[in-house]
Amino acid sequence: MPAYLPADAPPDPVLLLLVAATALILFGFVILVVKRYKRCPSNKILVIFGKVAKGQSARCLHGGGAFVWPLIQDYAFLSLDPMQIEIPLRGALSAENIRVNVPSVFTVAVGTEPAVMQTAAIRLLGLDSRQVMKQAEDIILGQLRQVIASMTIEDINRNRDKFLDSVQNSLTPELEKIGLVLINVNITDITDESGYIEAMGRKAASEAIQSAEIDVAQQQKRGSIGVAEARREQDVMVANAEKVREIGTKDAEREKLVRLAELAKETGIGQSQAQLEQQSAVKDQERQMRIRVADAEATAVTGENLARAKVVDAEATLKVKQAEAYQLAETRRREAEAKVREAQYLAEARAAEAMATKIESEQRAELEATAKAQKAKLIVDAEAEAEQVRLRAQAEAAATFARLEAQARGEYEILAKKAEGLQRIVEGCGGAQQAFQLLLLEHLPQMAETAAKAIANVKFDKIVVWDAGKGADGKGATAGFLHGLAGSLPPMMQMMRDIGGVEMPTYFGKLAEAAAGRAADEPPATATAGRTGASKPA
Repeated sequence: MPAYLPADAPPDPVLLLLVAATALILFGFVILVVKRYKRCPSNKILVIFGKVAKGQSARCLHGGGAFVWPLIQDYAFLSLDPMQIEIPLRGALSAENIRVNVPSVFTVAVGTEPAVMQTAAIRLLGLDSRQVMKQAEDIILGQLRQVIASMTIEDINRNRDKFLDSVQNSLTPELEKIGLVLINVNITDITDESGYIEAMGRKAASEAIQSAEIDVAQQQKRGSIGVAEARREQDVMVANAEKVREIGTKDAEREKLVRLAELAKETGIGQSQAQLEQQSAVKDQERQMRIRVADAEATAVTGENLARAKVVDAEATLKVKQAEAYQLAETRRREAEAKVREAQYLAEARAAEAMATKIESEQRAELEATAKAQKAKLIVDAEAEAEQVRLRAQAEAAATFARLEAQARGEYEILAKKAEGLQRIVEGCGGAQQAFQLLLLEHLPQMAETAAKAIANVKFDKIVVWDAGKGADGKGATAGFLHGLAGSLPPMMQMMRDIGGVEMPTYFGKLAEAAAGRAADEPPATATAGRTGASKPA
């Protein structure tokens, strides 16, 4: 049975110690976990390095948190704050080899993509912002110069979007190699040392001014045209009004003159009425008679005119009806003729077609027979021509063979006779060496003549030899030259004897040695020989 402790028994000190140690260990573990769990702010990257996943040098986190094991791991932060880099680029060469100044401001920051963060942890961890900006500045300068070198000044100045896109496309992969990304590019200004961009600006301004002046001139022209049209309409309306006014005035004046004339006439009539009344009674009968005659003539003329008009009308109507009838008849006649011709053409066409079919069959048979005969004739002719060509080729080959054989026989006979002659020369001379010497002596005149011709056109006015005096051995330059010449004669004679078999007289060597001795005894002087005589040194 288990033993129970009494209620008033004191606690076991060992047990209390174990409980206290366990509580202390748990508290320390909690404190360790709290202290080693690192949270990553949104504007930073947490880089855990040390013993991390296999194949990685560091583990990067953007946001969240992670536990950093003590002893085997450590951590650091990379800032994501943007960095503005001023690039005072000056003197960059463009595609036209013109130096361009492109001061600009680039905004970069550490990238948050996993691969970029890993690269930034490798390349930038532990560097301050100044060192990072220095690395980025070097990369930006190089790539910016490269982009400018691939573009013309006109493209850089006018097409800024294309220039910025080229800069971004060129910089992005290079900056990602050190863990940075390009946020913004701000081109401050673009100038050049030669003033080309300024000239382009002046040209564009002048073109804009000219375009504006042209627009103003066009508007002025339109305004002038409108004013001219308005003035023309005004002048037309004024002229019409003046015309109406003048017509009214002229009408009034004419009516006035007519009225005045009538009044004057009435006055004159009143004054002469008395006289006329006397004459009117006499002439009244005559006038009435003339009136009656005139009325009768007018009535007759009117009747004649009416009759003529009716006749003309009747004739016109008749001609119209005749024309219509003629047109209708002509149309029907032509239609009938066309139908007759169509029938004739159809009949002729059918007959021609039948005839053509018959002729075609006959011609086809005739052509086939002719073609067969021509084919047989061509075959016979081709065979005959081939036989002629073969016979001609055989004849030419036989003739060529005979000609070459005769030529070879002739050359063989020439060489055989030449060999026989040489053999007799060798036998007559007593050996090949003596024969060679004899033949060499025979050709010496030709060799001498050839050598003389080679130097015939060379003019030697004079030959000057300067002697600087005696040397260390007591001999002058002239004596040394003659001594060397005398020393070279025996080897030369030996070579001629060994190679050519020609035995030179021995007195050549003795004469050369005596000349060398006399030159050694004489004082140094300058020897001049030639066609101009001898001269002493100055």
